[in-house]
Amino acid sequence: MEFLNHFKILESIIVLILGFFIRLLITNSLKKIQLKFGFQQARIIVTNKIVSILIYTTVIVVIAFIWGVDEKQLLIYISSFLTILGIAFFAQWSILSNITAGLILFINYPVKIGDTITVLEKDNNITGKILDIGVFFITLRTPESELITIPNSVILQKNIRFKDQ
Repeated sequence: MEFLNHFKILESIIVLILGFFIRLLITNSLKKIQLKFGFQQARIIVTNKIVSILIYTTVIVVIAFIWGVDEKQLLIYISSFLTILGIAFFAQWSILSNITAGLILFINYPVKIGDTITVLEKDNNITGKILDIGVFFITLRTPESELITIPNSVILQKNIRFKDQ
């Protein structure tokens, strides 16, 4: 029995090392792609984060299988997660809607880190340069050097005027 546990530990370490080297390989490939095609650094950083999350999630799932997690239990967990994510797509002012809006802004939105945008409001327009697109908020620096955070779900709901830099 103890030999079996040592074997599982060894397998887990091998999977961790393999995941680390795959992530390193993809990170280096993304740097080469950026240099070759002239992609912006901000897009590469976001892509790197997403790839890292996917690789490490896969590593965790493989290690869970090594240690004997039942496939049915894992399926229940994944379906519960997808249900919560589905609810988040329809929730208006929840934290989950900000997270899903953040994913949408990362993947498929015309503005990116470094762009100057104006959020068009009825009474007060907000203009600033995008410093960060986080999980919950976008951070803007106004021309007066103020930092403003706007929830991601608000950015998706408002009209935005932007100019590329």
